[in-house]
Amino acid sequence: MPTTTRTAPELIHVTDIFVEVDRPLELGATPMGGRRTVPIQGGRFQGPLLSGEVVPGGADWQVTRADGVTEIVARYALRTDDGAMIHVVNSGYRHGPPAVMQRLATGKPVSPDEYYMRTSPRFETAHPDYDWLNRTLFIGRGIRYPDRVEIQVFQVA
Repeated sequence: MPTTTRTAPELIHVTDIFVEVDRPLELGATPMGGRRTVPIQGGRFQGPLLSGEVVPGGADWQVTRADGVTEIVARYALRTDDGAMIHVVNSGYRHGPPAVMQRLATGKPVSPDEYYMRTSPRFETAHPDYDWLNRTLFIGRGIRYPDRVEIQVFQVA
């Protein structure tokens, strides 16, 4: 077997997305788990490679499984400062110790180091200047606040 050097991929900071959210719509306990929908009201994104506004109207669909892990799937649109439209599907997981998750759920301040919230955003656009988004992998670190979510987005190089 040939020997190859294993090198971890580099992460390049792309943008930070600041999503303003409305109160969650609690759908209750379904066969899949506790389901809720969090409406997206708007926001901004800003960073070295992408900046602009979060277009109101998307949502974050969540289900909390029996093991306490919340599966996240958010769909929304971004408009760059130069007018390009970008469709986003951001899916991932949020979990932590039960006491920490309870504080988070009740709107109390919680350090993002106390829980795990990671996502894999997928971007889609027709704008030629941003075509690289259509063919690049990204990861995100999420931070949940009572009225907003921050997603720090990194390109996997």
